[in-house]
Amino acid sequence: MPPAEAEQQPVVVVGGGFGGLSAALQLAAAAPDTPVLLIEPQERFLFLPLLYELLSQELRRWEIAPRYSELIAGKGVVWLQERVSQIDTSAQRLTTESGRQLPYAQLVLATGGKPTSYGIPGVEEHCLGFRSLADVDRLQQLVQRLKQQQRPLQRLVIVGAGASGVELACKLADLLQGAAVVELIEQGDELLPAARSFNRDQARQALLQRDIRLRTGTRVTAVSATTLSLQRDSASETLSCDGVIWTGGVVGSVPSLTPALELDRRGRLPCHSDLRVIGADHLFAMGDAALCPDPSGEAHPATAQVAYQQASCVAANVLRQRHGEELQPFIWKDLGEMLGLGIGQATLTGMGITLAGPAAFQLRRLAYLARMPGLQHQLRVAGGWLADWF
Repeated sequence: MPPAEAEQQPVVVVGGGFGGLSAALQLAAAAPDTPVLLIEPQERFLFLPLLYELLSQELRRWEIAPRYSELIAGKGVVWLQERVSQIDTSAQRLTTESGRQLPYAQLVLATGGKPTSYGIPGVEEHCLGFRSLADVDRLQQLVQRLKQQQRPLQRLVIVGAGASGVELACKLADLLQGAAVVELIEQGDELLPAARSFNRDQARQALLQRDIRLRTGTRVTAVSATTLSLQRDSASETLSCDGVIWTGGVVGSVPSLTPALELDRRGRLPCHSDLRVIGADHLFAMGDAALCPDPSGEAHPATAQVAYQQASCVAANVLRQRHGEELQPFIWKDLGEMLGLGIGQATLTGMGITLAGPAAFQLRRLAYLARMPGLQHQLRVAGGWLADWF
């Protein structure tokens, strides 16, 4: 694309999650004359780290899921409520599911991830997820049904003992109040394998306090409407269950690309250190859709913290590229780790703080408040929290 024509074409950000929305807002703020288009099919932004507090009704829906129309009002970002189906990186043009074709000068891919079943029979048909407002509604209904039925030996199973599985297990155990047994299944040898040792110890203690059974070294082989088939070493077992929540893994959610670009085994686009996609100079990627190893060769963790920091790097590099300047590498700064461990409880380490319990829960909420998009929304949420306290 000739330079004069490229300047007239927009920077398109595909995906309005943590990284995408933040990158779009930063681009528009730093370069008001640069057209910025955000393409996102959902009506509401979803603050995923606080989805557990919505499940337990410690927070309200509007607090963690504000409308995009409110967040970008007056910010210089145009929002198109569509889903991108194909990206032609040679022609620098994308196609939406409705058939609309849009040119771009540069494109930021922040489409996030999606659950993967690893081909295990019955997972897609019978398991619940936990990545959307609809998932919260379904789980709340399930909890209410289990509490009302009060049948003996009711069981709720969560697959995956990473951060999502542990936080969800603790919240559900508190909500169920003994109406059902909660079991946590992990294929690996340990829960929270990438977590700080203090947080892992606090999580293990929280599971014990709630009588949540943790099965490590256990593989799920099949799921049905009422049972779960497990394999541990050479022993097999079938559990009866009233529901299975799958948090067992996420792969990148990347639209169809022309020419085709190679994805890694987790469906992510390999990137240069400056977050440009390898093989497509005007395409940047971040979050769960991107594979950008650190200097040691290890992949960055798939967290909101990383996505926020990548958004700043991408926004700056997009503008550097438009001005013909040298792009800078992404360098992740680890700010610590926070984990909710039930209603009103959390654990955190980082920034010189190691803390667990109700105080950690409040600090965690304040830390996330500072990361919510838009000062106006932050003030509204803070006002609501203050009103609750008094």
